[in-house]
Amino acid sequence: MAIHILAIESSCDETSAAVLSDGKVFSNYIANQTVHEQYGGVVPELASRAHQENIVPVVDMALRKAGVDRSELSAIAFTQSPGLIGSLLVGNCFAKAMALALNIPLIAVHHMQAHVLANFIEDPKPEFPFLCLTVSGGHTQIVLCESPLSMKVIGETLDDAAGEAFDKSAKLLGLPYPGGPLIDKYAQQGDATRFKFPEPQIPGLNFSFSGLKTAILYFLQEKQQSDPGFVQQNMADICASVQERIVSILMNKVVKAAKETGIKHIAIAGGVSANSGLRKALQAYSERHGWQYYIPKFEYCTDNAAMIAMTAWYKYQAGEFAGLDAVPSARAAF
Repeated sequence: MAIHILAIESSCDETSAAVLSDGKVFSNYIANQTVHEQYGGVVPELASRAHQENIVPVVDMALRKAGVDRSELSAIAFTQSPGLIGSLLVGNCFAKAMALALNIPLIAVHHMQAHVLANFIEDPKPEFPFLCLTVSGGHTQIVLCESPLSMKVIGETLDDAAGEAFDKSAKLLGLPYPGGPLIDKYAQQGDATRFKFPEPQIPGLNFSFSGLKTAILYFLQEKQQSDPGFVQQNMADICASVQERIVSILMNKVVKAAKETGIKHIAIAGGVSANSGLRKALQAYSERHGWQYYIPKFEYCTDNAAMIAMTAWYKYQAGEFAGLDAVPSARAAF
């Protein structure tokens, strides 16, 4: 009998549902929330309200697309942590209610573990052990992956995440939210060597982006004092230079981690892994250092239920189920 898993992702501002059958994703629906654009960032209360509106139709569409009836489901998975607590609660409560009604197992999934396992949704899949640079709006980590359910964070940000560095830099440039993709868009037309921004000297495998953000702020203030139109006239070159520095900070730590561990299989994951500069850099560094690299499809980089489903597939096989007393957590580590 086929194993069908319904997965729900609701950690931030995307409501997503996916259906996986015997290890293969057959549907992956995402409802985005545009209400936050006017506020320059995600408003938690508005996000949770939107999840309540979206979750039923999104789940229904995922089941219909996969051609799976709810009576055929083997388990229901949900994002347990980390994320916005109100948003997590919506997915948590829905999954519990449906699992209880259908009398099937519940699977709790860690959001960052799922980002890593997004690399296993389609071929080619990484070989164990591998290193994964996981970069998003809230997290920047280097993860040592020994098996699908055995991962260790060996480096992480001490302050801002890479995604925050992109978004905050975009805000300084007067770009609308979400600004990270806009920096990427302008960067593709600019000269990345035009302006030089400092690289933080942080020991070990940890990251720091707060100093870079401050350096960009002071740079823009100084330039605009003498030339008020400086930003608009040099937008592409500024964005290219900012992106080049953020990417070099990330990749230099990956090089260090690869040397220390001796691992040559390198993956990236998370929302920032959709950045064209990072994807090109990983390819270039891999050719230079003899790595085998892995990059998820764009649709599996940002928050999505397919990655939750893939993680749930491995947990189902291992018999790692959650009880109805499972509660969401905003900051739980994995």
